[in-house]
Amino acid sequence: MTTGQEWLVDASGCSPGLLKDAAALAALFEELLVLLDLKVVGQPQWHVFPEPGGITGLTLLAESHLAIHTFPEHGFAALNVYCCRPRTRPDFESLLARHLKAASCEVRELKRGVMA
Repeated sequence: MTTGQEWLVDASGCSPGLLKDAAALAALFEELLVLLDLKVVGQPQWHVFPEPGGITGLTLLAESHLAIHTFPEHGFAALNVYCCRPRTRPDFESLLARHLKAASCEVRELKRGVMA
């Protein structure tokens, strides 16, 4: 039995402009919330770093959290999705290509709290 699952997503070849656009990142989070049927707790937090930096975003969920860290100077975004209940894996490659113009994605899935 597992108590949760986590996806660690590295997106490369992203549009630097989109990696600095909080509205674009919020739209990505919104689509993930709908796809995974997640419930937001409180207000999402977005921190915009000075040039050439990107954005760090965090949304607390009843099921755990969504987090992203962007690096426009490298065309890279690191996305973390952690759910305390099993969910079907979203098509991260398509989502990040559409929202951030990612050229490639590496997705690692972890089972959390594995109990015998």
